Amino acid sequence: MKPFLYNLFSDREIIRLGPALLQKPLARLMATFRAKKTEKMYSLIGGGSPILGITLAQADSLQRALNEEVALTGKDSPRRSLMRVYVGMRYWSPFIEDAVRKLHGEGIEAVLAVTLYPHYSLATTGSALKKFNESILQYPMDASAISSWYSHPLYIDALVECISRGIASFQGEEAEVLFSAHSLPASIVEAGDPYVDHIMGTIGEVAKKTDIRWRLSYQSKSGPVKWLEPSTEDALRKLVKEGVRNVLIVPVSFVSDHIETLYEIDILYKKLAASLGIRLIRAESLNTHPLLIRALKDIVMKKVGELGWTE
Repeated sequence: MKPFLYNLFSDREIIRLGPALLQKPLARLMATFRAKKTEKMYSLIGGGSPILGITLAQADSLQRALNEEVALTGKDSPRRSLMRVYVGMRYWSPFIEDAVRKLHGEGIEAVLAVTLYPHYSLATTGSALKKFNESILQYPMDASAISSWYSHPLYIDALVECISRGIASFQGEEAEVLFSAHSLPASIVEAGDPYVDHIMGTIGEVAKKTDIRWRLSYQSKSGPVKWLEPSTEDALRKLVKEGVRNVLIVPVSFVSDHIETLYEIDILYKKLAASLGIRLIRAESLNTHPLLIRALKDIVMKKVGELGWTE
């Protein structure tokens, strides 16, 4: 746990802990301080995060979908004979740099990095792609990247399907939809980061396809800086004051279950909601939802076509 937290807090793209020279010492202190608390959180969701297993399953599903596409085209180009999907993570293994080294060792000639963050932010996609670009420079491979896909129609359809199932769980009772996005230091957005605009873009597309009353909040803040508001906790308190008793919470910036959904929402926020007299249900995470895999496949195939890698 400590090494993971240290890697996370060492990233100045996420949070700046004083002058650059103090970033790593302060990150080490914060990691030490938070490790036991974080370990307890993970113990409540089975002793670890399922995100690696889910991400590997997403990669496997996408690889199968892409190679079905290749087979259907009937083309014999070596680059189209097999499309492989690798997983690289920013703060824990398999690291991005290790994935790049592995794919080069296996003879890959062209690499397309696809973020699993639908919404671009310097603190998430930006940091990951920076590491990817640094790593890929060491090898003679063609490279490109997809930096966001927050309004892709199939991604929107997947969210609408999960939201519709969640609304149906209230069995005809009126419910409010609370989109909960991962928070960011406010200074990042104030400096021009498009993250909030992308989140609103996703919600706008969802609202066109389903009749819902909704609002947006932010979760998972950490560190001694100002974060985006309102927090999900404050949003729940406001909802109860407005007389809302049924809430469907939609983890809009997450495509996989992990500590933010399984602990923060399913345990902390559900406990808070119950104490406030709110019935809170979480919309299912997308994980390996067929529409999500189809969205990723479409994104990849269009980009590969634009790059001329299909020739």
